[in-house]
This record gives sequence, structure tokens and C-alpha cells, in this order.
Amino acid sequence: MSNPPLPPDLDSPSETNSPQPKRWVSQKRAIVLFSSIAIALYGYDQGMMSLVNTNHSYLRTMGISGDSSMVGVIVSVYYLGCLVGAIIASDMADKKGRKLAIKACLYTTVVGNLLMFVPGLFPWTSDVTWRGGSCALMLIGRVVLGLGVGGIDATIPVYSSELSKDGARGSALAKEFQANIVGLFLAFGFNVGFTSWLGKESQWAWRLPIILMQVFPWVLIFIVKSLPESPRWFISEDRVDDARKALVGLHGEIRADEFLDEFHRAQQQESDEKIGYLDMFKRDGSQFHPTMVTIMGQVNQALTGYGAVSVYGPQIFELLGLGIWEAEMTTLLNYFIYMVMMTVAWKKIDVVGRRSLMLWGSVGLAACFGLLAIFGGLALDFFRGPNLTIEILGSTVLVVSTSIFGICWLATVWLIPTEIYPSGARAQGSAISVIVWGLANFAVTFLTPLGFNYLKYWLFVVFAATNVFAGWWTWRFSPETGGRSFEENQEFFVTAKAEGSWVVKKVDGGKFQRMPPKQQDVANAEDGEVAKDNPSENTPLLGQFSESR
Repeated sequence: MSNPPLPPDLDSPSETNSPQPKRWVSQKRAIVLFSSIAIALYGYDQGMMSLVNTNHSYLRTMGISGDSSMVGVIVSVYYLGCLVGAIIASDMADKKGRKLAIKACLYTTVVGNLLMFVPGLFPWTSDVTWRGGSCALMLIGRVVLGLGVGGIDATIPVYSSELSKDGARGSALAKEFQANIVGLFLAFGFNVGFTSWLGKESQWAWRLPIILMQVFPWVLIFIVKSLPESPRWFISEDRVDDARKALVGLHGEIRADEFLDEFHRAQQQESDEKIGYLDMFKRDGSQFHPTMVTIMGQVNQALTGYGAVSVYGPQIFELLGLGIWEAEMTTLLNYFIYMVMMTVAWKKIDVVGRRSLMLWGSVGLAACFGLLAIFGGLALDFFRGPNLTIEILGSTVLVVSTSIFGICWLATVWLIPTEIYPSGARAQGSAISVIVWGLANFAVTFLTPLGFNYLKYWLFVVFAATNVFAGWWTWRFSPETGGRSFEENQEFFVTAKAEGSWVVKKVDGGKFQRMPPKQQDVANAEDGEVAKDNPSENTPLLGQFSESR
């Protein structure tokens, strides 16, 4: 028996309001699935490069040694592409729509990935370096891939949050980031499998994991037409008819007009003034304060050190005394536990709150990195050789710290920018988040190999200190945005300006230090909860009634 047809593209000119055939999957679930696979692209790239960096054929093709600074440059230049891609994609998302921007980013990742695959492959010559051309082409490929993935990272959280209810925005995004870790785990697993089968001297041990990345964008390109454009974006562009079509596709004729009316009124209440990047960075600009919260969130996430752990996992386990094979297998186990523990993140992020998770995460990570510095020192300077007790203790602590990061820091800093800006600045705010993420991770992934060479286990002491700073800044300046509507979160910044303080405990009597109690029950509601009778900016676009159609 064949599956029922997919829903028509809501952007299609031939779209009508006639009853549509029953879907094999609801649009709500399709959106979450699509967003999850898209976010998994980023995780796959991290896991993919972990063992590519140590492949002997890859190093020969690039014309570099294993301890060359170019290893870090090739990895980190990707993040520069991400920040440029975020700017381009966010502008396109505002002008042309979220869906078109996502499509453009997907095709860009296809091109970038192919450019990474071909260096030294053809024409067949004895000089696999192509007289330096292989390395140059790899660098170009990394930048182009970054353009696509950075654009996806900037647009997907906005797209997803605009179609999620306030009490479940965190859960939705955390589920997407669990898929991010699935991508990381799969990529590293493929690397381990191909390396074990073909060996580190084989070019296919590093080429195959790279080209397998093509599966992600092509699957996404295939299904993107079945997804709706954001009705909120249509409203912001005064495309009322298109917004209604999208809402009919989501909720049916009866509910569509109710939502349309409320979203239109919410849009009219916002300032008609175009919010540009300059206004977001000017000290007296209307969005300067939320922009600083966004920037420091990403800086602090980078300071946790987990960009380094994700990309250079095997090398970090080697600092704890493990051999090469043991380090690779332990890294694979670490990623698997990382993936599983993200379940705790999406179950708790809308219950505990973003701020509390980040605070406790910083405390836990600082303690873990302090212990890792001790274990690393014992392994390298005291025992000066393999020691099973130190290897087990050190590896256990690193696995625990990875779980802490996943639960407390991975999704939270991506979620906050989607919750604190008005709709006219939401895409720009998300783009700024990706830009800062790109710059911060460029620095971390570029400097980490140097840290391995010169600091060794003292690198853990550095990360312990940076986690202390991240926790302090979060406690003092980062408001709790969970369980509140977009408008309610913007009240924090209005009040902070009026009271002349950015310190959370001093703004509005410390109201934004924690989740609002009245929203706790909403946060625990089932995903299929029906929308409130009076839809507004804080009402779910995706409810049970859309699944039952």
C-alpha cells in the first residue's frame, strides 16, 4: 500500500482552501523533524573532522604534518564561513521568507561538501597535494560549507520558535539539538568504522565520511516543499492572504481567521521602524541590551570549552593517558552518552529554565575541568605512562562533563535570542548569535591544537577558569526567558532601561531570575495541547487540532 500524498507546497500559486488529503505525518511533526535534521548538519561536521584530522592520507594530501597549525586553520575557517552565512541568510529570511533562505543554505552545503571531497582525487598524479591546491580547495570548501550551515543555524531556530508554543519552545529546540548530537555521533562512528576497515593510510577512510554528509541536505531539499512558511513572517510583510493560506494548512478554516486577526494586531502594536544591525549595536539603540545578552551567551558557551571537546575529542582523551585506539573508542562512547543525555535537556529546559541550567552547568563544568587537570597531571607527569585507574577516572569525568554541557549549555544559548527580540529583529538577533558563535569557536578550535602542544593538561585549568566566568556573567546579567511570551521577555529590557540597571536581581524586583510559576503547568503539558481560546503572540501555532485534520 502506498503512502497518502504529501501536503501541497503552501507557497504554491495554485494553492486553494479546499480540503487537503490526510497527511502521513502532521505538519507539526514534519517541522520538528525537518529542523532536527537541519541542525544535525552542524553536529555531523564536528564529528566528521575529528578523525579526518588524524588520517595520514588526509595530512599528505593537504601537505601538512599532524602537529601543524594548519590542522586548526582548516577546521576553524569553517566558522568564519558560518558567520558570513548567518548574515546573508538572516537578511534573505527577512526579505524573502524563512523557507527560501533555508533552501538556499541547503544547496550551499551541497557545494561546500563536494569541494571538501575532491582535493587530491582527480586528476590522478603522484602529487596529491596538487602543488598546494588541495589544501586551498579544502579551505574553500570549508568556508562554503560554513556559509550554508551558518545560514541554517541562523534561520532554523527562528523558524522553529515562530511555530512553537511558549511553554514548549525550549523542548522543541532541545530535541533539534539532540539530533545535532546524533549527527556528531554518526559522523564519528563512520570515521571509526572506515578507519578500522581501511586504515589511516587510505584516502577513502577520510573521503567517505565527508561525502556521506550529502545525505542530509538532499533529504531536506526533498521534504522542504511540504512545510509551511511562517505566518508571522507573512504578516510582517503585509501578505495577509498568504498568511491565511499557511494558517489554513496548519489549523483549518475555522481557526485560521482567529489566529490571523490576533497576529495582525500584534504586528501593528510593534514599531513600524525597520530594525537594522546598527540599531542593535548602538549603545542607545532599542535592541542593544538584548544583543549584548545574545553575544555574551555565545561567548560563554564557547568558554565552556566544548567546541574543543567536540572537534578534538580523541586528542583530549589521549591527554588523560589513553592510547590512540582506546581514545577513539572512548570518544565514540562519549558521543553516544552525549546523545542520550540530551533527552534530559528537552525534558527539563522548559521546567527548570534556561538561566538555572546554565548556572548549574558552569559550576559542574568548572569542577570537572579542575579534576581533569589533576588526572592529566598524574597521567603525564607522575605516572609517566599508562595507568588504568587514572584513565578510568579521567574518562568518566570527561563523559560526565559532556553530559552536563549537553543538558545545560548546548540548546539554551541558541534559544534565548529567539525569545527576546520583537519579530522585526528576531532573524537579525539569531544571525548575531551565529556570528558570535562562529568567531568564538574559530578562536577556540584554532587555539586548542596549540594548547595541546604547549599547555597539555594545563588547558583544563584554563577551561575551568573560563567556566567560572561564564557562570558569574550568567548569574548577574542573563534573564530567565522560559515560560514567557515574546512580549513578556521584552518587558525585561524596557524595565532595565527605565531602572538604569542590567543586573537581573535588580530589574523589576528580581522577577526575571526564575521561571514564572504560573507557566509551570503549561511547560509540562503534552505536545498536542490545544491552543488557548484567545490566540496571540504567546499562543501555539501548532496544536492538536492541526494533527487531527
